[in-house]
Amino acid sequence: MLAAMLQSSTIRDLKSHVTGIRPAGQDVSIISMPCPEIAATARPGNFVNIKVSSSDQPLLRRPFCIHNVEGETIEVMVKNVGRGTAMLCEASCGDNLLVLGPLGNAFGTDPGEFDTALLVSGGIGTAPMRFLETTLAAQGTPFANLVGGRSRTDLLTAGLSNVSTATDDGSEGFHGNVVQLLDRHLATETDGQRIKVFACGPNPMLKALANFCKERGLACELSLESIMGCGIGICYGCMVELKNADGEKESILLCREGPVIDGTRFTA
Repeated sequence: MLAAMLQSSTIRDLKSHVTGIRPAGQDVSIISMPCPEIAATARPGNFVNIKVSSSDQPLLRRPFCIHNVEGETIEVMVKNVGRGTAMLCEASCGDNLLVLGPLGNAFGTDPGEFDTALLVSGGIGTAPMRFLETTLAAQGTPFANLVGGRSRTDLLTAGLSNVSTATDDGSEGFHGNVVQLLDRHLATETDGQRIKVFACGPNPMLKALANFCKERGLACELSLESIMGCGIGICYGCMVELKNADGEKESILLCREGPVIDGTRFTA
């Protein structure tokens, strides 16, 4: 099935290697790897599945949204949370990788649909925002990053532009959560413009944000996270429950119909 999919799509399974690794926060690293065919067709919101070892363990690849694209090189942001991610965070330049991608759908960045983009993220959810902001900047769309975390150490803002922060404990930026920061930003900075919200982060944050945007009639897209062992809909490990257009519950495979969804599908 994978071979057939590779023949009929832009998805590629590439042999690559680590060309750079730099810290981005506590237990978080940004990994660079040359993947010319993936870089050529990737869009903000897409992800890749990476095999981090030449052995059979861990068996499944690990999914990472594309953090940025520079020329023929892609970058991923990795938080060390388990065996597979630890192997990647502890890799050295030259270590071999297998990279499958670009996978999933992308954020809708058509400049005719909105005037200003607000990029809302929490924790490791900042991962797709660098690629998204460079795309928006290239097309001349104004944007702002609103980044939240429990405390200062949770804020991952490296490489981002036009950033405002919020922390639950008040250790940096606005004292409160990122949805409250968004509310304040809308009241003081947007001046009647057509706004679109792009978001990624923990599910409770995204749920609150989706409800906030629905109540105010704001366009909103969310990038959800899940276990995506295969990335192409074979393993069924990424099934999530959402709402359809009629408000009824339905299950989707996030790797095939996501990871980006309309925020109205994730409301309470």
